[in-house]
Amino acid sequence: MRVPRVRLAPRPRRRDRRLLAWLAILGPGLVAANAGNDAGGIATYASVGARYGYDLLWVMLLITVSLVCVQEMAARMGAVTGKGFAELVREEYGVRWSTLVMITITVANFGICVSDFVGIGAALDLFGVPRVLSIPVAAGLILLLLLRGSYAVAERVFVLMTIPFFAYPVAAVLGHPGVAAVGHGLFVPQIHASSAYLLLVVATAGTTITPYMQLYLQSAVVDRGAGVDQLPEQRAEAAVGAVFANIVACFIMVAAAATLATHGMHSIGSAADAARALEPFAGRYAEVLFAVGLLGASLLAAAILPVTTAYVIAETFGFEKGLGHRPRQAPVFVTVVTVFVVGAGAAASIPGLPVIGLLVGVQVLNGVLLPITLVFGWRLARSSTLLGEHRNGPLFDLVAGATVVVTAALSLGLLTVTLVGLVH
Repeated sequence: MRVPRVRLAPRPRRRDRRLLAWLAILGPGLVAANAGNDAGGIATYASVGARYGYDLLWVMLLITVSLVCVQEMAARMGAVTGKGFAELVREEYGVRWSTLVMITITVANFGICVSDFVGIGAALDLFGVPRVLSIPVAAGLILLLLLRGSYAVAERVFVLMTIPFFAYPVAAVLGHPGVAAVGHGLFVPQIHASSAYLLLVVATAGTTITPYMQLYLQSAVVDRGAGVDQLPEQRAEAAVGAVFANIVACFIMVAAAATLATHGMHSIGSAADAARALEPFAGRYAEVLFAVGLLGASLLAAAILPVTTAYVIAETFGFEKGLGHRPRQAPVFVTVVTVFVVGAGAAASIPGLPVIGLLVGVQVLNGVLLPITLVFGWRLARSSTLLGEHRNGPLFDLVAGATVVVTAALSLGLLTVTLVGLVH
């Protein structure tokens, strides 16, 4: 009897297998870092480029080192301990400190979430979609994703939401930046003796390293079920996500510098204003690309912020948590997500909302919260009791400690400058 031959599927090439492996691990690190490039972040980076051209690009190189360090610690703690940040703080330092983190992150995240829904409305307004329609529809879609899908589905959608960020490099190229000037700005520090320059340096650091990014990353690593066996992949993905997010931020600065600064437009009011301002100098496509990037960034942050807040509240009090849970399984988690999305969407729809005042208040809260979360994160990451052999090594601990001190000092500087500005 003749046995039929079975044709085996060709084995994937080594290069293909590596690509598939990278695509498989893309997740919390990429999502968390890019969520930081939200509407407020885009407005800050565009303001920096419009005001000082390429002169602050070198700051982004230094901040990238800090962001990689901070994000890696969060991913490592999540994979090794299997617990979120607020849960570890509660267990190691008590309910009072965990409650402080919970209250400040909840208030700050709500303010940021409102501004991101405003960003969604502003971006779609550039395409002729009225805000009274765009904001409620966006809120409904976000709720559907967060409450009806599994974690795996939500994470894939979050990763897809990072695709619009590729619009910024194209928008920057359309502005015809000078390569030599960009290189000079990256590698030759330019320092201006003015309070406005200091404020933008501090604001750039504050908007690049925000507390909810680390809190979401650590809890998401736990939620996806990543353990010690996947630690190398999680650490690499956190680092790659941080670098990618800051490359995007640099391109936003370059786009604004090559167009707005070059033509003497040194002040913008919002990310949407920056998108409109690009058209006279770089063409309609640059405006559209900037608007697409703003929409993707705002949608991603508006989805991540409610989840982060729900993680923190559930971890603080020991409630069940996780995307994909139904109301019976995790009532507190689901309620927080629902209230957050509906409340922020409703607030963003209020006519005449004082967005600038809202963002100032959020900056103050983030200025208070960032040093707290960074200090706790550093102490937890260097604990041999919690992490054992996976705790910070001597060299990494030194870099992490310096990162904590510098970023905390910058955040406190932003807080001080903001409060002084409010007084005067």
